[in-house]
Amino acid sequence: MRPIGALPMAAAPSTNSAREEYIHVREAGVTRRFAHLDDVEAFVSVVENGSMTAGAVALSTTPSVVSRAISRLETRLGVQLMRRTTRRLSLTEAGRAYLEQVRSAFSLIADAERAIQGQDGDLLAGHVRVSVSTTYGHYRLPETLSRFAQAYPLVNVELSITNRNVDLVAEGYDLAIRLGPLPDSGLIGRKLEDAPLCLVASPHYLERAGTPKTIEDLASHQCLPFVMPSTGRDAPWLFRLDGRDLDWTPPGRVRIFDDVLGVVSLAERGMGICQTYDFIVRDHIARGRLVELLEHARGRSRPFSVIFAPHRRMSAATRALIDFLVTPE
Repeated sequence: MRPIGALPMAAAPSTNSAREEYIHVREAGVTRRFAHLDDVEAFVSVVENGSMTAGAVALSTTPSVVSRAISRLETRLGVQLMRRTTRRLSLTEAGRAYLEQVRSAFSLIADAERAIQGQDGDLLAGHVRVSVSTTYGHYRLPETLSRFAQAYPLVNVELSITNRNVDLVAEGYDLAIRLGPLPDSGLIGRKLEDAPLCLVASPHYLERAGTPKTIEDLASHQCLPFVMPSTGRDAPWLFRLDGRDLDWTPPGRVRIFDDVLGVVSLAERGMGICQTYDFIVRDHIARGRLVELLEHARGRSRPFSVIFAPHRRMSAATRALIDFLVTPE
């Protein structure tokens, strides 16, 4: 990319006619309808990165160049977009409205590029941004991504492993893998699996506290509940007993927030009993580091789905990754 605000250089004219053509080309360049897009990109970069300096680093230029670009943009629009002080930047009302519109415009351009990339199946290329929870990101997705990378070596995957529910459209993600029923948000979802749940504790804990035989016995044990970020309440443990589904809220002196994998780490250290997914603790049980409990009450599961925005033009690379996710090996 050329420096922000720079115009294409032309060779110096050698004749009067050539000089007239040269002037015409320069004037055409200056009056191009979208010649200011570099300045717009500078504005967006500063907002998204929080400062002139950080925005300049993201664009591989200097803060002074970025500052001049925003000043040019404000002059062109005839409004102030930012309030600048020595310590912070803030958007004006006009700046916020303009930011929303130009982000949408850049998103459409990005969608168009994604849609055209990788049209040749033999040379599928492109870029896919994925958000996934820690459970799926650490224990289920790596195997699929490994196969995907071998099949499509020209596709770059940007993977965010976090338990925060990202805004796919606003944050520019192509797809996300989420737990639970799909929210009524206008997103499209395809179920990946219903992941079975199991109850586990370490041999050390069971030696110390005894082994529960019934669900009622759990009330006298040290349970490790996980607090759901969406509600702030302890997630119920799901059981199936005599053909009936039972939701039971575990008590616990230690409650885990943010990362559900914490319940497994604490259980493995002998701090109590937890409920988690089979795919997380299968290897721990096989190695004798955890023991499954109340097997007669298992049978419940929770769904994982891949979701994406319906109105975005999906690239061939994104479609290929979704096919890998939803199609068993």
